[in-house]
Amino acid sequence: MDQAEARAQLNVPRETLNRIDAFVALLREENERQNLVSRSSLERVWERHVLDSAQLLRWAPPTADTWLDLGTGAGFPGLVIACLFPGHVTLVEARKLRVDFLIRAAEILGITGRTRIICAKIETVEAQPFAVISARAFAPLGKLLDLGERFSTTNTRWILPKGRNAKTELEAVESLWQGDFQLEPSVTDPDANIIVAEAVRRKVKGRRGR
Repeated sequence: MDQAEARAQLNVPRETLNRIDAFVALLREENERQNLVSRSSLERVWERHVLDSAQLLRWAPPTADTWLDLGTGAGFPGLVIACLFPGHVTLVEARKLRVDFLIRAAEILGITGRTRIICAKIETVEAQPFAVISARAFAPLGKLLDLGERFSTTNTRWILPKGRNAKTELEAVESLWQGDFQLEPSVTDPDANIIVAEAVRRKVKGRRGR
């Protein structure tokens, strides 16, 4: 998939594409100062990062109005989601330099009015419910569920791109977590999957007789 095809798949107005172009230009510039993404992935940034982030919107509930992105890093998927999602998006990132970049990028994308960027460790963020929780290349599934549990209700949709390790990570948490977990194919990598889940909760260990 080349850049033109990736841009076409977004199916957004020209103005939105122009804003994302400006964001990508800022990303390239800032990547010279801090390692936001791998240099090799910049050659295919629209496919590897922009479209890979935007595809998560396919699994957002139509009534969702809040979205939490954990460990936003360089803004994927958080900033791309905020650019395309009509509701309010909260981005959590602990590294100050990255947060400074996220703030500048949000201004370029024109999303500051409905995007909150929190510079903090997730463990210290005040708990509140969100309709959607996402995270990309941030932590193993078990840790993500631990960190995000405080922000989740039985109706929260978890959308977690997990690449080629999705099935393995899901199997690793089966003894500790329950819910409606689905593996969905990624449009940017035929071997990668996205974990989409609802009604996520810890398993209650039953008493065992002696």
